[in-house]
Amino acid sequence: MLDAADILAASILIVDDQEVNVRLLEQILREAGYRRLTSTMDPYAVCDLHRTNRYDLILLDLEMPGRDGFQVMEALKEDEADADGYFPILVITAHPDHKLRALASGAKDFISKPFDLMEVRTRIHNMLEVRLLYKQLERQNRALESLALHDPLTGLPNRRLLMDRMTLGIAHAHRNRGNMAVVYLDLDGFKEINDTLGHDGGDALLKMVATRLVGAVRQEDTVARVGGDEFVIALAELSHGDDVEELVSKVLHAVSRPCSIQGCSVNVTASVGVSVYPVHGDNVETLMKSADLALYEAKGAGKNDYRISGLADL
Repeated sequence: MLDAADILAASILIVDDQEVNVRLLEQILREAGYRRLTSTMDPYAVCDLHRTNRYDLILLDLEMPGRDGFQVMEALKEDEADADGYFPILVITAHPDHKLRALASGAKDFISKPFDLMEVRTRIHNMLEVRLLYKQLERQNRALESLALHDPLTGLPNRRLLMDRMTLGIAHAHRNRGNMAVVYLDLDGFKEINDTLGHDGGDALLKMVATRLVGAVRQEDTVARVGGDEFVIALAELSHGDDVEELVSKVLHAVSRPCSIQGCSVNVTASVGVSVYPVHGDNVETLMKSADLALYEAKGAGKNDYRISGLADL
């Protein structure tokens, strides 16, 4: 929910070619407690100002020489739509017949000239309240979407987002007749470490491993946590099978570096299984299954090791 401080902290741009009107509106708003005020008498400067500052509200005079308020609104629309699709315009006009046209052009409300102090304050307050609630809802929706697609502990993509990224990676590799790989990673002896350090220590270790994995791969690759101490890396745009070995070796080295958890030095290693498109499958499910089987082969061979199914075929 919003409180009065949120509304008074909103950013406002005043656009009017008459200095007396600008000063009067600034005075009204400052006396009401608004702090983030910007003004211009140049209608051609509005687009650049809004692009830079993303105002919560633009008080826009309709009658200005060179470019009137209607043209400013069109320029704002053409320049670029607001990131959240909301058009924060409150027009100022002395002509009643301009009000409907302004609303049809995208304005959200209007203020009549000459100014009525109570009308100005009320309309500005009401519009800002709606605007900020809209922004708050957008932030909440983005947060919910992020939670649905990311692991809450590490912040890494979860299985759902990984599947989407892998599907795109396969499609890209197919178009370019290239390769991509799936690296399935499981920490060796994590249960014992978790039992010794407790869940807080285990969580700290998982977050540290997640950071190391992200640092060990390329920007175009995806590191995901798919459950417990299991991570999956989608390696995109591989030009040759040898790239897989080099990247997996880098990952194993990154994980095996000693780390400090709760003042204790902890050594952790990983077992890794790898599958490569299109040799081991041409869809997400098959590649994941092949990598999982290769992981169990690596675990059977000992700690801190990896297996790539069908490596001789690459």
